[in-house]
Amino acid sequence: MLTTDFAQSLALKAKLFRGFSDPSRLAILEAVREASRSVTEIVEISGLTQSNVSNHLACLLDCGLVEREQRGRFAFYRLADPRGGQLLALGDEILTDVACGVYVCPRYEAPE
Repeated sequence: MLTTDFAQSLALKAKLFRGFSDPSRLAILEAVREASRSVTEIVEISGLTQSNVSNHLACLLDCGLVEREQRGRFAFYRLADPRGGQLLALGDEILTDVACGVYVCPRYEAPE
């Protein structure tokens, strides 16, 4: 049986990883991984529509995964914590070893 503190910790961690697990949010996080970007730049890099980017940025802002900086008329977005970029890089490293298994895993059906 899970203790309340442990269960709450797991639920919070699962919520954190949900921010990274949505393909659109992941594309946005990757786009701002190395530098602050405007919505227009994020749209160009990610291939998502502007409305989709704006909706997911609102979610990422609410969750504290990205920060917004106003520069004149334009808003720029960046990772709120550099460890988010490290987590993305670690994901890349792990995938170099396990990508084939993840790709064929029937339990983790990725949207196409």
